[in-house]
Amino acid sequence: MAEEGPVLSIQPLSCLVDEKTEVEVKLLPADYKITLHALIHSEDGVDWEAFGRYTSDSSGTVKVSRDKSLGGTFEGVEAMGLLWSMRPVPESKPGRRFQKNDVQTPIKVVISVYEGHLAKGFKHRTPLTTATAERWYLAPEVQRVEVTKGEIKGTLFIPPGSGPFPAVLDLWGGQGGRVEYCSALLASHGYVSLALEYVGLQNSAGQLQHMDNTYFETAFTFLQKHPKVRPDRVAVMGMSFGVPVMLSLAAYSEFVKPKCVVCVSGSHIIPLNGSLADIYAALQENIDKIRYDEKMRIIWRDLLLPVPDDPSMKVKMGEIKCPILLIAGEDDQNWPAPEAAADIKKMMEEAGNSHLLTVLSYPGTGHLIEPPYRPHVRFSDFKLLEAKTKVVVLWGGETIPHSRAQEESWQKTLAFLEEHLYDNSREDAHC
Repeated sequence: MAEEGPVLSIQPLSCLVDEKTEVEVKLLPADYKITLHALIHSEDGVDWEAFGRYTSDSSGTVKVSRDKSLGGTFEGVEAMGLLWSMRPVPESKPGRRFQKNDVQTPIKVVISVYEGHLAKGFKHRTPLTTATAERWYLAPEVQRVEVTKGEIKGTLFIPPGSGPFPAVLDLWGGQGGRVEYCSALLASHGYVSLALEYVGLQNSAGQLQHMDNTYFETAFTFLQKHPKVRPDRVAVMGMSFGVPVMLSLAAYSEFVKPKCVVCVSGSHIIPLNGSLADIYAALQENIDKIRYDEKMRIIWRDLLLPVPDDPSMKVKMGEIKCPILLIAGEDDQNWPAPEAAADIKKMMEEAGNSHLLTVLSYPGTGHLIEPPYRPHVRFSDFKLLEAKTKVVVLWGGETIPHSRAQEESWQKTLAFLEEHLYDNSREDAHC
C-alpha cells in the first residue's frame, strides 16, 4: 500500500435520491484487491449494507461506473449497485422495509474501502478510508407546509421561485399515515405536491375512518386554488390503494379534472361511483382467497381476481379523457396490477381512447415500485389497521429487475409529467 493511502471520492457528495453518483478510489497499488462497502443506518434503527469486490487497474484506480464488481451484493458494472443492492445486515430481524419518513434530513450513506475481497465481518475491521454521502428527497429551499385546512390532512411541498407551478395530488400507498418522500421529490423537480393522508385516519371517537370521495375532491380543489399552483395544470398520482380512488374520480367527479394521471401498482376495480370503503368491502368479501407462500407470507393479489366482467364493478375507463401512465410489476404478489393493466388497455381500446394510455409493465418486478435506488424488499412486516396486528406480506419482485424497473419508471414518470404539465403546446389534454 502506498504511504499516503487510498483516496475515496464520491461525486456529488450531496444530491437528490434519484441522482447517480460516481464512486472512485485512487492511489491504490496496481492490481490491488479491495472491497467497497456502503452502510445506511435507517430511521427505525436498522443497518442496511451493500458491498462489491474490485481489483484496481494499472494506475491504482477503481471506478464503480466503469469497473466490474467481482462479487458481493451485486456483480458486474453497476454504477449504483452500492445503493440498490442494499439489504439489512445479517444480524437484523427479518421482515424489514427501508424507512425514510423525515424528508427534512438526508439519507447518510457511509462508504468504506477495505483491503482484500471480503464477504462479511465489516464492522470488526478497520477500513483503509471512509467517506459519507448525503442523499435528499428535499432539494434546498423547497418549502414543507403542514396542511390542516378543514378536514384535509397532508403535507404540501412548494418549489422555490415565484411560480405558479404545475401540481400533483399524491395518494401514495395503503400502509396508512403520511407518506411524504414521493411528494418531496416531485417538489424538488419543480411541482407543487400535496402528500395526502387518506388511509388509517380516525374519527373523533378514535375509530378507523374510510375517507369518502368528498375528501379527495376537497384536496384536489385546495391544491388547484393554491396561489402557487397553475389551476389548469394539476395531475394526480397514486400507488396501490390510491389508484382505483383517483381513476374513479377522474372518470366521474365534477371537481377532479386532472391534466394527467400516474398509476403505480394498482387497479381500476371499484364499484361505479364507489369509494375507499367499497374497496375495503370487496377485499373483505373475498377473504377466503388469501394465499400464503411456503414461508407463510401473505399473498393478497387474488382478493380482487378475477377482474370483474360486470362493468358496474370497475371504473368506466372510456370516461377518462386525460393521459394515463400505468406502471405495473409482473411479479406483484400484493395487487393484481398486471391483470388490471391488461383489462384497462382492453377497455380503453374498445372505448376509443387508448391513445391516451401508456403502460409500463416490468417482468420480475413486485408491488413496491418506488423512486430509484431505494432497496428492494420482496417481503416485509405490515400492520393491519383494522385488526391492529402484524403480518408478513409478500410484495414480489427480484432485486435486479425490480431495481431496473424503479429507475426506468421514475425517469419515465418525470418525463410524462413534464410533457403534460409543462408543455404549453398540449392544451387539449385534460379531463
